[in-house]
Amino acid sequence: MSKNNIQKTTQWLEDRNPNQPEFIQAVKEVFGDIEPLVEADQDILAEAVLQRLSEPDRIISFRVTWEDDAGQVHVNRGYRVQYCGALGPYKGGIRFHPSVNESILKFLGFEQTFKNALTNIPLGGAKGGSDFNPKGRSDREIMRFCQAFMNELYRHIGENTDIPAGDINVGAKEIGYLFGQYRRLKNRFSGALTGKGIEFGGSFLRPEATGFGLIFFVKDMLDRHDQALEDKTVAISGSGNVALHAALKATENGARVTTLSNSEGCLYVEQGLSTEAIKQLIDTTGRVDLASVAEDVNGQWQEDAKPWQYPCDIALPCATQNELDEDDAKALVDNGCQFLAEGANMPCTNDAVATLNEAQIPNAPGKASNAGGVALSGLEMAQNACFNPMSYSQLDEKLRSIMKNVHQQCLDEHKHDDQWINYRQCANRAAFRRVAAGILAQGTG
Repeated sequence: MSKNNIQKTTQWLEDRNPNQPEFIQAVKEVFGDIEPLVEADQDILAEAVLQRLSEPDRIISFRVTWEDDAGQVHVNRGYRVQYCGALGPYKGGIRFHPSVNESILKFLGFEQTFKNALTNIPLGGAKGGSDFNPKGRSDREIMRFCQAFMNELYRHIGENTDIPAGDINVGAKEIGYLFGQYRRLKNRFSGALTGKGIEFGGSFLRPEATGFGLIFFVKDMLDRHDQALEDKTVAISGSGNVALHAALKATENGARVTTLSNSEGCLYVEQGLSTEAIKQLIDTTGRVDLASVAEDVNGQWQEDAKPWQYPCDIALPCATQNELDEDDAKALVDNGCQFLAEGANMPCTNDAVATLNEAQIPNAPGKASNAGGVALSGLEMAQNACFNPMSYSQLDEKLRSIMKNVHQQCLDEHKHDDQWINYRQCANRAAFRRVAAGILAQGTG
């Protein structure tokens, strides 16, 4: 009975959201995993919880008008998707990238809702951004764009309403510009954004949190299988904040990180990147040019290549959504991959997940394995609320504890005696239980 209702809701979802493949993919993945929970609680159907989770609380779309250094006026589109506030104020990043559209932000907001639920921090899910491309723009142009973006966004956010953070192309610099404009417009200093500089309410460990948290989760996966990270070969995609800090933490734990990548190709270092080399990449100002550093790190630069063609024990896709397809998953299986954990949001296609599951390779979804970023944001919010900053070591310990708890929630949903655990299914079920309970407890409306 519940299966028929899930199918009806899925069809309803597809009919209401034509040409939004990323959003439909994200929702269908969760719905495919929660049938037993729907079967066990008829209130979920009676109160239309599935339909309510298929529709964001609100989508705010606005024009962003700004002027470049030559005095030319540009118009971009800005968004804030406040997806679900049942568990707390909306929380999710801001992304500046030409690919930003409603489908991608809805999928990210939906994923964020479930990710935040797994942290056990009282936060709802949201996402925002613009189709603005900061590549090639001066700092002054980026500042003017951020200020123009905040001229509208400030009406919809606040420390107890919606707390944005950074995402792709929105780092500490952009958060500083956004926060400065928010402070001027509201005439108040508050924790309305996270990812701020240490000097004005920010937190230690925030740049590292997602990548470090990913490795903490991987270590828990390995512990369950009586294995250690030391001497494991790790393939990582991406070369941004998450990828580089995951690489750093992995090497510090004795692993051999052999790949990084970008949209042009892949850097392969057979003997593994050194900790010093990774730190130099982290300290690079602007976009990391992997091709130019290949010789310095005794590696090879392969144009139009992906990390998954090389042998590895652990795969960490940390670039973008749907970057790892069925052929890539088959290559990982053939190359001896034993574990996969997502550092990006939904980087594996459905066919890739099916291939990994068929091979019984444990694969953790981003809503669980990359929850470290929002966990640290929650800790920054707590510091802002009580004006009591925590030390690096305190935050590291708390982040480790939160990630261990996220992993334990996955284990708690594992109802079988077999060794292989379907992390994706377990994470979806654990998060759905909490989100659905919040929705049901607060009634309709």
